[in-house]
Amino acid sequence: MDGSQGAALGSRLNWLRAGVLGANDGIVSTAGLVVGVAGATSSANTLLTAGLAGLLAGSLSMASGEYVSVSAQRDSERAALALEERELAEQPAAELVELTGLLEERGLTPELAREVAEQLTARDALSAHARVELGIDPEQIVNPWHAAWASFLAFTCGALLPLLAIVLPPAGWRVPVTVVAVLAALLLTGWAGARLGEAPVGPPVLRNVLGGGLAMAITYLAGRLLGAAGG
Repeated sequence: MDGSQGAALGSRLNWLRAGVLGANDGIVSTAGLVVGVAGATSSANTLLTAGLAGLLAGSLSMASGEYVSVSAQRDSERAALALEERELAEQPAAELVELTGLLEERGLTPELAREVAEQLTARDALSAHARVELGIDPEQIVNPWHAAWASFLAFTCGALLPLLAIVLPPAGWRVPVTVVAVLAALLLTGWAGARLGEAPVGPPVLRNVLGGGLAMAITYLAGRLLGAAGG
């Protein structure tokens, strides 16, 4: 696998991890909301309204936050590339020396580093400096719209599970079915996140399931107390 293929694979894995985390957020936040409301009322219409409102608010919040964050990252990358391009135009010899030094720091001998630096500069000086000096691939500048849509869809997909689980079963089964479905989904997302991150599976899965279960328990008890107070 060459460098460009490795970078592309790493980028895809990052997107997959972000998607899993976004879906996980949708599951936990929406489950907490609908289970909390279910503690206060058994009205299917109320549960559906609350769940849809939470889904829409959460997905839009995730999308807008991701858009702002990635836009800031893109602006920084573009500014760094513009500065590097200007320095290459104004001080090509100094930039060649700098690139040579960076390659030496990566383990190349001075002679080989100089030769590689000259070849990279002759081929594409900006790309060479961007990758080696800045850690940026000019051909893969992040797109904030892609990130926003990915976050929106991931959160929405995750949020749909507890929403459907709370409104489709009969009244007496709503909370148990939702709890089981959510814990199973959290087990899956915890496992997927650990596998994609090449981490041990047990601790992330346990944290995910316990965190989601605790969130639902707290919001359900809060809903019961508020429902009793309101009644």
